[in-house]
Amino acid sequence: MGKFRLGAEEIKYMTLFETLTGAMVKDCVRVQNAMGFLVNKGDMGLAIGKNGSNIERARQVIGKSIFVMEFSDSVKEFIRNLFRPIKVRQIRIYELNNERIADVDIDKKDRRRAIGQEGIRIKIAKELSKRHYNIDNIKIKAV
Repeated sequence: MGKFRLGAEEIKYMTLFETLTGAMVKDCVRVQNAMGFLVNKGDMGLAIGKNGSNIERARQVIGKSIFVMEFSDSVKEFIRNLFRPIKVRQIRIYELNNERIADVDIDKKDRRRAIGQEGIRIKIAKELSKRHYNIDNIKIKAV
């Protein structure tokens, strides 16, 4: 796991999200006008809430798009969780030119959702995987 520091703004958003949802937040990333929250394993249901009510309330209070991902001790499961609810077919992790890279195979129909509007989802996924598993790059492959 890589070392990283959270700024005052990230800590503020983490605390606010925890208060609104009851889920314990392990990490938080801000990309453009969106927030990505990494919650502890088993806290995804709390974070989402009944019919998505907690996420919707957090989205209204924070005023940004919100992505919630669940932590895992397994690197492949962690990467799979970053893209949920998209079905990930296969994940390959390898090193090339001193970079750790994860190839993620998904269905062609899910490619746009995996990348996200303006690339926000993939940017959040890359930042979280870099911080927690030293993955330098994630490549989406539509098959």
